Amino acid sequence: MNDRDALFARLRRRPDVEDDALQAHDASDALILDEAAKAVGGSLPADVVVIGDRHGALTLGALAAGAERVRVHQDSIVGERALDANAAELGMSGYEHHALDASLVEGARLVLLQLPRSLDELDEIAELVATHADEGVRVVAGGRVKHMTMSMNALLGRSFRYVHASLGWRKSRVLHAEGPLRPGISWPRARRHVVRGREQEVVAHGAAFAGTSIDIGAQTLLAHLDEMADATHAIDLACGTGVLGIALALARPGVRVLATDASAAAVASTRASAEANGVADRVEALQADGLEGVPDRSAGLILLNPPFHVGAAVHTGIAERLIADAGRALAPGGELWCVWNSPLGYRPLLERVGATRQVSRNAKFTVTVTTC
Repeated sequence: MNDRDALFARLRRRPDVEDDALQAHDASDALILDEAAKAVGGSLPADVVVIGDRHGALTLGALAAGAERVRVHQDSIVGERALDANAAELGMSGYEHHALDASLVEGARLVLLQLPRSLDELDEIAELVATHADEGVRVVAGGRVKHMTMSMNALLGRSFRYVHASLGWRKSRVLHAEGPLRPGISWPRARRHVVRGREQEVVAHGAAFAGTSIDIGAQTLLAHLDEMADATHAIDLACGTGVLGIALALARPGVRVLATDASAAAVASTRASAEANGVADRVEALQADGLEGVPDRSAGLILLNPPFHVGAAVHTGIAERLIADAGRALAPGGELWCVWNSPLGYRPLLERVGATRQVSRNAKFTVTVTTC
């Protein structure tokens, strides 16, 4: 076992979902670091940018490979905390967290990227790097082959003159991009919808779930908006672009909404959407791990459209945590309205929170209301 393998072996996912089937690193992390070293002719340069690191493998791996300063952006606050916990465990430092903005990539000559599954997210990242990084920047972007498509090559080609792929290794591959075209920034993007007879604008950054669309699960839950408890304060948990909370605020001028999400892109999208819809004074968006900071037994109404993936894996771990957290925060007599994929069977989890009634169900989605 070499030094990097030993480092990777000590990485953990906490406070993210931990499971024997889920790892804190994979072969693509090692391949990105190896391809980057080959591209620069040996040890990594002193200044490196890392984007999309999941639990610290790329950031800490880059520091171990010669980097002295790593600017890192992770969309998930849980990923940030996992990196910090792993760095503390290993006694490593030398990195700094950044938002996905010009300060992250200004003057950068080497960018290491874990390829996102979302083409919109990749597009926003590519535009940012190609607009603000050094003219000689090299982007080394890797992922698992099963999640990569030729559309990624074409998309990078819109922001860089030269894009080529590495050979595959352990079911992983890397895309190299050079020659920034200085495309400018076209994010976030916006789209108008009609929601329950009222116009509602959705503003989205690339990494926000469903983008400027309204996903079918949210549409299913919105059909029951008039049936929900008449609370003065409500929570949009795992808010995405804030569609649910903003629709509630538009329908009820007296309600105040707290929208929370682990994703920085989701929170930025919710804030922009609230502003676009004229409810920014009543919809507060916070990046958080679930409902941390929300007092126990304090919420009269919680809306939840939980994710059913952990990274690329179909896994109920995040939904289980969100439902439990909602149960902790729900006030006596308060209501948790949840929409979930019918085959996943979340009913037992919801019944641990309180009495649960099925409101609607079809082959794809079930809507329930749980009363504490």
